[in-house]
Amino acid sequence: MKDTTFKYLLDTIRDKSAFLCLIDPDKLEINQSIEVAQLYAENGADAILIGGSMMMNNWFSDTIKEIKKQVNIPLIIFPGIFNFVCPHADALLMLNMLSSRNPQVLINEQVRSAPLVYHSKLEVIPTAYLLIESGSLSSVQYMSHSFPIPRLKSDIAVAHSLAAQYMGQKLIYLEAGSGAVLQVPDEMIKAVKEHIDVPLIVGGGIRTPELAYEKATAGADIIVVGTALENIDNPLIIKEFADAIHKKK
Repeated sequence: MKDTTFKYLLDTIRDKSAFLCLIDPDKLEINQSIEVAQLYAENGADAILIGGSMMMNNWFSDTIKEIKKQVNIPLIIFPGIFNFVCPHADALLMLNMLSSRNPQVLINEQVRSAPLVYHSKLEVIPTAYLLIESGSLSSVQYMSHSFPIPRLKSDIAVAHSLAAQYMGQKLIYLEAGSGAVLQVPDEMIKAVKEHIDVPLIVGGGIRTPELAYEKATAGADIIVVGTALENIDNPLIIKEFADAIHKKK
């Protein structure tokens, strides 16, 4: 499994933060997902994450296959459950939810998905997924039966991030959750970034370009935006997010 997508991300964040947009196929028909992906690619997104907490509809693989025909930026699977695997994507984030103490998300889901990933020949990017308290009960928190890291306890986030790095994770993902009321605090982003040597992803509740810029300047190497771009009337907002995130650090 070549790590070309991971290298692409590393190259992208050499002198700026990267902008990743999230598509949840459960919320869109296939043709809508294609249109949204094209808007993302045309307006400055560096890559697209695709996935969600569940799989209510049965067109995950078809959606990825059709999107790949239309866009030339990487399409990366952001799995919610073990069978979020499709060989048509460029890569898959192999999530290890280290903030949890639930074995289902620490190892069971990864073991169940491993044979599917092996046969898909997907590029795998080991990613430590740390859920951060966000002021509301998020889908991932509910589905994973996990307590988030308290938002005012940066030392706990740092310790988890260091453990993840020492265990070989290639990315650290601080996640407030989809549609979060509160974002990952700047102080926590700064503290984690000061202690780790691998790229830092931040997502959840980032509703404006100004907030995205704030998280980038705090130390986030990659910013993920999802809910804020759902049902957008003006595609220019995507470019505004891209411009804010791409400002030189």
